Amino acid sequence: MARYELGLDVAKLDAIDMHVHVEIDGHGHCSLPDDLNEASSKYFKAEDRHPTLEKIADTYRSLNMAAVVFTVDARTALKHEPNSIEDLIAGAAEHSDVLIPFGSVDPRTGEEAIARAKHQALELGARGFKFHPSLQGFDPSSEEFYPLWETLAELGLPAVFHTGQNGMGAGLPGGHGIKLKYSNPLLLDDVAADFPGLTVIMAHPSVPWQDEAISIATHKSNVFIDLSGWSPKYFPQSLVRAANSMLAEKVLFGTDFPLITPAKWLGAFADLPLKDEVRPKILKDNAVKLLGLGAAEGKR
Repeated sequence: MARYELGLDVAKLDAIDMHVHVEIDGHGHCSLPDDLNEASSKYFKAEDRHPTLEKIADTYRSLNMAAVVFTVDARTALKHEPNSIEDLIAGAAEHSDVLIPFGSVDPRTGEEAIARAKHQALELGARGFKFHPSLQGFDPSSEEFYPLWETLAELGLPAVFHTGQNGMGAGLPGGHGIKLKYSNPLLLDDVAADFPGLTVIMAHPSVPWQDEAISIATHKSNVFIDLSGWSPKYFPQSLVRAANSMLAEKVLFGTDFPLITPAKWLGAFADLPLKDEVRPKILKDNAVKLLGLGAAEGKR
């Protein structure tokens, strides 16, 4: 299996979408069990809930954008194997001009999670990791998981954590047992404080904890916010103000594709009252710095 290597022509890209899901692999296996798939499809009203990795690549290539792609390994909580992360990274290697793969491991598997993280990063070429504390059923601030965060810090790769309101399980009895409290961004404040060498990305406007997320990102230089999962027309005003001022270099473009398309997100983003100099930072420049996509790593 070929190791992923960056193939982006960074200078020619218009934007980098930091939050794109690949929820089906080449064998037709989905990342979620059927009941969660059906509920989330109803909740999000996505036009195409399970585009292939190839279709995702074609979509972003046609838009002159790159996309960070990932899935979530929640095998313990869901009692369901994830779609193949190995296939995801290998597929991204075939489309390295537009795709940047992040890995994912189940923190609740302990030493196995650490071994998988090292394998995905060092042998397969994953450029970061994705976690969903509510879906995976764990408290990221628990010291039980500190060896994993230490490993990611040593690898020098960023970690994306779902925060805020959760569409997974929405509308089901008991929310399918998924607990929102694990997605409170304050739990990531402990992680960021205790692992200052780990880049933490808080995914989504963190409703109902938006002020907490802004405070953490303002306080800690290793914490960022991606704007995925919500149309910009629904962003809390506090987030828009922060993105336009003290967090102008800490906020990242993200859609949550296929749940929200780039066209819809960008259409609403154009209506936000942002300074002209802030927009390119959010759409591309901040991601270039965070991901280390300088000229030395991309095509010259």
